[in-house]
Amino acid sequence: MRGKSVSGKVIFFLSIACFLAGTLFTGHVWTRPSGRDSVLPAAATHGCDHKRKLSEGKPGDVMEEVSKTHQAIQSLDKAVSTLEMELAASRRRQSGSNNYSLQKAFVVIGINTAFSSKKRRDSLRQTWLPKGKERKELEKEKGIVIRFMIGHSATPGGILDKAIDEEAAEYEDFLRLDHVEGYHQLSTKTRLFFSTVVSMWDADFYVKVDDDIHLNLGMLVSTLAKYRSRPRVYIGCMKSGPVLYQKGVKYHEPEHWKFGEEGNKYFRHATGQIYAISKDLATYISINWPILHRYANEDVSLGSWLFGLEVQHIDERSMCCGTPPDCDWKARTGNVCVASFDWSCSGICKSVEKMKDIHKSCGEGEGAVWNVDL
Repeated sequence: MRGKSVSGKVIFFLSIACFLAGTLFTGHVWTRPSGRDSVLPAAATHGCDHKRKLSEGKPGDVMEEVSKTHQAIQSLDKAVSTLEMELAASRRRQSGSNNYSLQKAFVVIGINTAFSSKKRRDSLRQTWLPKGKERKELEKEKGIVIRFMIGHSATPGGILDKAIDEEAAEYEDFLRLDHVEGYHQLSTKTRLFFSTVVSMWDADFYVKVDDDIHLNLGMLVSTLAKYRSRPRVYIGCMKSGPVLYQKGVKYHEPEHWKFGEEGNKYFRHATGQIYAISKDLATYISINWPILHRYANEDVSLGSWLFGLEVQHIDERSMCCGTPPDCDWKARTGNVCVASFDWSCSGICKSVEKMKDIHKSCGEGEGAVWNVDL
């Protein structure tokens, strides 16, 4: 059409034709699907919107969402851990019920003692430890079980074992463990103690205490009662002492290399003079005792068994008061101590001679344990 002019009518009709052709084409290509294909799932649209908001949002918003996700994962891990612990405890209780029903108790207290500690045991019986009928009534009425725990000698049936048999027959306050006594076997003895008492008593708490410690039973029981509703509690005076790598020193740790460089400290754990653990933790030890590693020091061993679990560490300073004037002054101000001893001796220095005086100065008073509401 070069050289010829195009009329206005032709241009108008060409424009209309192009418009109609375009409308027809886009209608075929962009027709919205009908039915259930027309709407994306709500979760998908939410996910897309969530990702779009994150990508369009500020860096702080993104980090907040990541933090929330991390917290949710941690909560889920804790829930799974709790269920696993409860399942293990349930299996243990069910296994025990197949043989006999366990005696219910509030607390089982094991007093760690040795063959040579007859005078120490007597000093406790003459002060804070109930004897005979009173001890049995306390066990029956309050669910407070107290036993001296001891194993046997390297030559079973020898003079040492016979002496314990006679003492046990007189006082009926011993728990005999299937264990060969020895200072370097305390971790094994502790592990066996918890395994044994869990199979005999269904208690809320299990306590280990040394036989050169002054204990106020009423204060111990009332302190434990505060944590009765909490699962997996580990109660004691928490510390983190140095890992002693030098050979020949007291409390030397042969496996010091596991704790890092020389000069490092142990993880936080309760001091060995006295500590308490709840039922779930004692059951855990009872179930897994074959694979629980024993370090040179008993308190470190227990701390290591619980370190990787979802456990609440309770730093209860009333469980490590000093001897007079410390516990005496606290008692006069109304803050009666749970336990008293001398740090310099890892117990009461010359406990046999001093126990009566300490009990007189720092004791909670006769019959205090009977006034505790459990």
